Amino acid sequence: MRYPQGGGLTAERQVFRERIRMEAAGMFADDLGNAVIAKELRVSVRSVQRWRRSWQDSGQQALRSRGPASRPKLSEDLFAVLEEELGKGPVAHGWPDQRWTLARIKTLIGRRFHKTMALSGISQMLRRNAWSHQVPARRARERDEDAVAGWVKETWPQAEPPRRRSGPGSSSKTKQDSR
Repeated sequence: MRYPQGGGLTAERQVFRERIRMEAAGMFADDLGNAVIAKELRVSVRSVQRWRRSWQDSGQQALRSRGPASRPKLSEDLFAVLEEELGKGPVAHGWPDQRWTLARIKTLIGRRFHKTMALSGISQMLRRNAWSHQVPARRARERDEDAVAGWVKETWPQAEPPRRRSGPGSSSKTKQDSR
């Protein structure tokens, strides 16, 4: 299983999964079938087959955890610096409002650490470190409901393409309708 942008399992989950593989190794020694082991450990038969092959080739050591699939783009120290920068707010970094978006955080990471990350990777990194995206709690006081209603009524229909009218036709893309 691959985890993009250095994400993946926490240390606790890695230990848990390694314990499952070690239990499977004990069952391999008892010569139990793959389906029985999979049902007992609540994993897929394919995983048990893969583990058994590794166990037969290299022994129980082959089932030990090798650590995370890849190192995170930002180390714990760098993420602490990023948290400080995020705490200063977007205005301190040149944006006109107090909204952190993933695109702005990506730009900040590029400017501050000279690293590039995908937006999905940034989102996962923030979630792993107990940060959430910002959503306004309520509508802005300055919002003009009449202006919004007028825009929806007048401007939006011009921007939206007209819908096809229903009528007789053929369901085939290559055959013309018979009427």
